[in-house]
Amino acid sequence: MSAVSDRLPTFPWDKLTPYKATAAAHPDGIVDLSVGTPVDPVPELIQKALVAAADSPGYPTVWGTPELRDAITGWVERRLGARDVTHRHVLPIVGSKELVAWLPTQLGLGPGDRVAYPRLAYPTYEVGARLARAEHEAYDDPTELDPEGLKLLWLNSPSNPTGKVLSQEELTRIVAWARSHGILLFSDECYLELGWEADPVSVLHPDVNGGSYDGIVSVHSLSKRSNLAGYRAAFLAGDPAVLGPLLEIRKHGGMMTSAPTQAAVVAALGDDDHVRVQRERYASRRELLREALVTHGFRIEHSEASLYLWATRGESCWDTVDHLAKRGILVAPGDFYGPAGAEFVRVALTATDERVAAAVQRL
Repeated sequence: MSAVSDRLPTFPWDKLTPYKATAAAHPDGIVDLSVGTPVDPVPELIQKALVAAADSPGYPTVWGTPELRDAITGWVERRLGARDVTHRHVLPIVGSKELVAWLPTQLGLGPGDRVAYPRLAYPTYEVGARLARAEHEAYDDPTELDPEGLKLLWLNSPSNPTGKVLSQEELTRIVAWARSHGILLFSDECYLELGWEADPVSVLHPDVNGGSYDGIVSVHSLSKRSNLAGYRAAFLAGDPAVLGPLLEIRKHGGMMTSAPTQAAVVAALGDDDHVRVQRERYASRRELLREALVTHGFRIEHSEASLYLWATRGESCWDTVDHLAKRGILVAPGDFYGPAGAEFVRVALTATDERVAAAVQRL
């Protein structure tokens, strides 16, 4: 076991422990804006669907029920503008993080293969490469990478942590480049429904992919849009030639979403009203926190989408973390997401209205 764990970096969140203790000592309690975990209730229609499916004594299928696949294909066409999506184009997964962490291994990558991801990125892209013993590298523009040995290219738009959105033109150019070199492209689009100053586009849109899903797969999650982080509900959509073998591997590995969760996802993808309500909550919190941070002397970069504000005071991110912790506010240091984040912090919008108001008052 140590041989596997030794491949991994130190779990970054452990470094925040002393700062969390400082913030928790504030007389009015901590305002935790670090992790980005949903705090609002699971919509009632989703809870009811989960409860109605609670009597599920048999094993669920890895591919999901036909109703689940119908819900995913319908949502992908309705929301993302994709065309001609069949059940072969979709695959449920047990939350998006397990997919990111284990995808290189499931693709059979190993020593000599390369995995690339954005310069500022969710740390699990690197973890996935390390678990597979593949090489990993960060990029500013993926089309400037050496394509030799590059087997998996990760896009992330809207970005975690920066909130940056890739334009339709950029996505089209990157997809064409990856295809011309035979590079498999996975696009992490888990924040796509949370665009504020931009309208994020999926790689599944025909204007991006030319009407073909060859060599591309998008990753979607219900954790943020529907407050289902505790349900572990996500899915893939894209090239059947990629998803078919992944389905077989995941069958052998027993990587299945629970039956009640599958029923809940059907309800969640079939309702747009709760997504609108949740967006309005986040939009209000974002406006309050952004104004307070700017007034306090921060500069906000990108942040045109997603659930975070990418903020800097032009100093070490750890000095900023300490500065805010002394005011009872916990944020994530930017270097969790790569050396390029050394002077930034990531401020999550995932706190209750009362806690956000407390942070604004302290700032």
